[in-house]
Amino acid sequence: MPTDVLMPQMGESIAEGTIVRWIKKVGETVDRDEPLFEISTDKVDAEVPSPVAGVLAQIRADVGETVPVSSVVAVIGGADETVVPDSGSAGAARLEPDGVADLTPGGRAREMASDTTTPRKLSPVVRRLAAEHGVDLSAIVGTGDGGRVTKADVLAHVEGRGESSIASSVLPQAAVTASPVGRVEPMSVMRRRIAENMLLSRRTSAHVHTVFEVDCSVVAELRAARKPPQQVPGYLSYITKAVADALVEMPVINASVDGDKVVHHEQVNVGIAVALDWGLIVPVVKQADRLSVDDIDMAINDLATRARSKKLTPEEVDGGTFTITNPGGHGSVFGMPIINQPQSAILCVGAIEKRPVVVDDAVVARLMAFLTLGFDHRLIDGAIADLFLARVKDTLERFP
Repeated sequence: MPTDVLMPQMGESIAEGTIVRWIKKVGETVDRDEPLFEISTDKVDAEVPSPVAGVLAQIRADVGETVPVSSVVAVIGGADETVVPDSGSAGAARLEPDGVADLTPGGRAREMASDTTTPRKLSPVVRRLAAEHGVDLSAIVGTGDGGRVTKADVLAHVEGRGESSIASSVLPQAAVTASPVGRVEPMSVMRRRIAENMLLSRRTSAHVHTVFEVDCSVVAELRAARKPPQQVPGYLSYITKAVADALVEMPVINASVDGDKVVHHEQVNVGIAVALDWGLIVPVVKQADRLSVDDIDMAINDLATRARSKKLTPEEVDGGTFTITNPGGHGSVFGMPIINQPQSAILCVGAIEKRPVVVDDAVVARLMAFLTLGFDHRLIDGAIADLFLARVKDTLERFP
């Protein structure tokens, strides 16, 4: 029996997901738990596995289409069924028992003839776009799976009539249009959400920044003292531990603002910004204050690896109370980060490198780094922010 594939519930607060790409095509076989399609939500990008083994018989949601949770996005046919393309509906295939499928020229002709009386399945986005521009959908040859008319088909038809000034906001993710000033393409789902969140944060928080220079020589000595087969924690792991301990001592930095209320969080959950080829995500090290440097290092490496392979769960990017971003890994000396809402502070780690410093009236080379704390002045005063960063600096320079 055919099996419906549903848009999964990727977290309690997530009501919908956007189809980013189909990994399998109609007619292809798929194993149980094999990646079937990729989605993007408010929290994470993830590959969705097939619930059963069989043949992808039908695709019901186009790339770029946003679908409510629990909606049917595809149909998987059983392994004992033959998939026969059905151009009468988008991304569809007719399932018939083995040996019954009619693949003769006459049979194919009858199938195509029946297509003229079968209404084509169209997404709400395509219907709306067609209505906005007065497009007769029956006049368009679809390029989607099974002959489905896609947004790109409608846009191409409209542009062919001379209406090429459609706003890029209605372009599908995969569409790229020519422009006199160069190549123009729509933002990805993740990039749009990053843009929205950054603008929201700038409008919400009263951003202020303070910068401290930290001597990382002690941490370098601790790392050098590690002997194989011991794992050597990264500098970021030591910094995260120092931050977590300071958040316990100064909980206002770990709090957040909700209207005219201050929300004090019971846990210290430190988000670590991870740069991806297609955007940025912030998985969270939960209860970081209770972890050792080694535990934090293992957690950071695991989260970063799974973030880059799209294996994170929504819970692993939710519940952060403070964020650390590390552009220093790419050579940036220091930055002025934007607060990750609804948090009240974010730490930016600059490049850790040897610089000339004065020690006991002598100029010497030391392994130094700039740490920048961005904080919300609605809740955190400058003196408190400086005391917090001084506490982090002291821990790193005297690490036990």
